[in-house]
Amino acid sequence: MQFPYELILGWRYTRAGRATRRNGFISFISGVSMLGIALGVAALIIVLSVMNGFQKEVRDRMLSVVSHIEVFAPDGAALPDMLRTLAEVRAHPQVVGAAPFIATQALLARGEDMKGVMVRGIDPSLEPGVTDLAVGLKNTALARLLPGEFGVVLGGELARALGVRQGDRVTLVAPSGQVTPAGVVPRLKQMTVVGTFDSGHYEYDASLVLMHLDDAARIFRLEGATGVRIKLRDLHQAREVAAQLASTLTGDLLIRDWTRQNRTWFAAVQVEKRMMFIILTLIVAVAAFNLVSTLVMTVTDKRADIAILRTLGASPQSIMAIFVVQGAMVGVIGTLAGLLLGLGVAFNIDVIVPALEQLFHASFLPKDIYLISRMPSEPQRGDIVPITIISLVLAFLATLYPSWRASRVNPAEALRYE
Repeated sequence: MQFPYELILGWRYTRAGRATRRNGFISFISGVSMLGIALGVAALIIVLSVMNGFQKEVRDRMLSVVSHIEVFAPDGAALPDMLRTLAEVRAHPQVVGAAPFIATQALLARGEDMKGVMVRGIDPSLEPGVTDLAVGLKNTALARLLPGEFGVVLGGELARALGVRQGDRVTLVAPSGQVTPAGVVPRLKQMTVVGTFDSGHYEYDASLVLMHLDDAARIFRLEGATGVRIKLRDLHQAREVAAQLASTLTGDLLIRDWTRQNRTWFAAVQVEKRMMFIILTLIVAVAAFNLVSTLVMTVTDKRADIAILRTLGASPQSIMAIFVVQGAMVGVIGTLAGLLLGLGVAFNIDVIVPALEQLFHASFLPKDIYLISRMPSEPQRGDIVPITIISLVLAFLATLYPSWRASRVNPAEALRYE
């Protein structure tokens, strides 16, 4: 197969020989440009993959505790007709599970230690249908939540902070007190710890308390559940389903989907991801435009060769194509090397990071700060394809000016002193 001479010469200049000091220096600069592009592309892929993995990991752990959609009455009041609301919710084709709940805040005390907690009253028989956490606890801790026994299931971090284990007694302090002749007295209730859970999400492990729905209604003086938790077939349809339920449910009810419960956090992650993409793309751009200096030096060094090619009949377009090929080769090789390096690290980051943590005796992700304790990674085609295209386009654009200068070389002037 016969290749065009522009392609052959462009590839030959890319791997410039080292017969002279100048050729060796040009080849070194070309290698640096290639390495810069590779590192920039790899950094982009690794960072965006980690951010994707971080977002997915936190979302999945969050959704193991919270439901896809919550329907609740205003001002924390009991639902006017819980059975009708449950029936209307379950009639939607996207709904696979629904369960009543009570949600409020309280204080939990053990001796002199006291913590603010989120109390969730649940129906142990229905809760596994709406959260993954309850599925794992169905035959253990949840089975011990019996009405009238006033048992509680604590998050693992909360239990450790209070120093309690299964069977210990804790005191629940309700936010609204009892009015007595001596004034308002807080309502206290002794509760028995019947189990603990670890969802992997620090915020919930450190503050969530589960108890039976009937016990919660008695302690907080409610006539029934304050809302209904819903699980969908497709969690990404939560906003659409929430809007549909808002128009079909009977009564003055509020609806909130999981994207709105943590809207600020998800929005912040998207902004950070967008900014990191821009910043790291600039690194790729700097490396790509190093090709300009490489090609300018190559054109200066090859003026005599260009002049001879012109006298042999080569057109300016052919001369320009030679140096476009040279620059494009550097961009393609650098991009492919960065793609392989980035994907290699992104797919094995669960091995690399623990090894580095063990080597440096450090923890890169303290779970009380970052919500999770291991470095996740999820390379996505929607990130990798734009990164590859942008890198190749920048490398191509960097070749245009030096190649144009090469095509303008005057053979007579270039060969005057040869």
